Amino acid sequence: MFLTLAWVVVWATNVQHALGTLAVVGVSGLAILGASFLLAWGAETAEKDVPRAFALAVLAVLAVAPEYAVDAYFAWTAGANAGTEAGREAANLAVANMTGANRILIGLGWSGIALFSIHKARQRDDVRLIERNSPLGDAIPLDRDIATEILFLFCATVYAFLIPFNGGIDAIDSIVLVSLYAIYIAIIIQGEVSAEEHVGVPAYFQRRSRLIRILIVLTLFCYSGFLIFTAVEPFAHGLENLGLQFGIPPFFMLQWVAPLASESPELIVTAYLVNKARSTAAFNALISSKLNQWTLLIGTLVVVYSLALGQYGVLPFDSKQAAEIWLTAAQSLFAISVLINFRISVREAVTILVLFSSQVLAEFVLLQTLPSAQSATYSYWLLIAYSVLYVLLALVLFSKRYASLREVLRLTAAKVRRARVHGAEESQD
Repeated sequence: MFLTLAWVVVWATNVQHALGTLAVVGVSGLAILGASFLLAWGAETAEKDVPRAFALAVLAVLAVAPEYAVDAYFAWTAGANAGTEAGREAANLAVANMTGANRILIGLGWSGIALFSIHKARQRDDVRLIERNSPLGDAIPLDRDIATEILFLFCATVYAFLIPFNGGIDAIDSIVLVSLYAIYIAIIIQGEVSAEEHVGVPAYFQRRSRLIRILIVLTLFCYSGFLIFTAVEPFAHGLENLGLQFGIPPFFMLQWVAPLASESPELIVTAYLVNKARSTAAFNALISSKLNQWTLLIGTLVVVYSLALGQYGVLPFDSKQAAEIWLTAAQSLFAISVLINFRISVREAVTILVLFSSQVLAEFVLLQTLPSAQSATYSYWLLIAYSVLYVLLALVLFSKRYASLREVLRLTAAKVRRARVHGAEESQD
C-alpha cells in the first residue's frame, strides 16, 4: 500500500510534468508494483466466494486495462481521421500495439513464469517437479483445471488466422471473438469454489465475514485498477522517452516498450503467485489475460473505430500488420501446443523465449541498418518466416500430443455439463 502513496500524491497534485523522466518512471513504477500485489490479494481473497478461474479472469482484465486504453485511443484516432495518412497510421498502431502486447505476454510472460516456477520448485525440492534426467528436461506440472482456458484460447487463435483475409477487423470478428469470451465467462462462473487454504494477507481477509470480504475485494480491485489505469501511461511514456534518447525507432517503442509497461502488472502478479507455490493459478491468470486480449481487445477495436467514425466501419491495416497478426496467432498456437499436456519444461520455455527474442532482435536490426522501404519488405518476410516456423513446431507437438488434445476437449465438456447442472439447480432454488 505504501508503495502507491507517492504516485497518488503526484497524480492528485498534477506535478508529474514538473518531475524528470526518471522520477516519473520510478514513482509510477512503484505504484504499478504496489497495485499488482493488491490485485493478487484481491483475487486470492475472492476465491473464498467465487470460482478461482473467475476471480483470476477479473484480475486479468484489470491488469491489462491500460492496454485496452492505449489501443482504444489509437482506434478512436483512426476513426476520427479516417481516409487520411494520420488515420491509417493510427489504425496500424492499434494493431501493432495489440499484437506486441500479446506476443510479450507469451514470449516473456509464459516462458519467464515457467522458468521461475521450475526454479522455485527446485529450491523447495517440490515432489511435483517432473525430472527428465537433464536440467533442460525438468518440467512443472499444471492442474487440469485450466483445460477450459486452453480450449477457448485455441479456438480464438484458430479464428485469428482468418482476420487478415478480411482486410481489416470487422463486425463479424467482433461478434465471434466477444461471444467466445462471453461463453467462457458463463462456463467458469458456474464452477466450484476452491477449498484451498491461503496464507498471509489473503488468509487474514478470508477470515472476515462474507460482507466484509466482498467490500475488501471490491476496494482492492477498484483501488488497484485506479492505480494501474493512471500510472501505466506515464510509466510507458517515460520508458519511451528514455528509449528514444538512445535512438530506438518510435514505432518499435510503441509496439514493444509501451505494451511491456502495460503488461507489467500481470507479470508481477503471476510471479507473486509462483512465489507462493501456485504455479497453476499463475498460468491460469496468464492464459486468461491472453484470452481476454485475444478476444475482447480485438473485438472492441472495431466498435471504438466505428464510434469515432460516426458510422459502422472496418478498422483497416496494412500488409505488415496482417503479418503481425499471423505471427501472433502462430506464436499462440505453438504456446498452446506446449501446454496442451498440462506441463511445461525448461526446454520448451527457453524455446518460446528464444524464438520471441530472436524475432524482435532481428526486426530491430533491420530497422536500424536498412532504409525504410527496404527494411519494411525484409521485416514482412521475417514475420512470415517466423509464423511458418511456429506453425510447423505446433503441428509437430500436436501430432505427438493428440491424446492430450482429446483430454482437453473431454475435461471442458465435463465442465460445461457441470455448469448446466449447477445453473439448473440455482434456477430451481
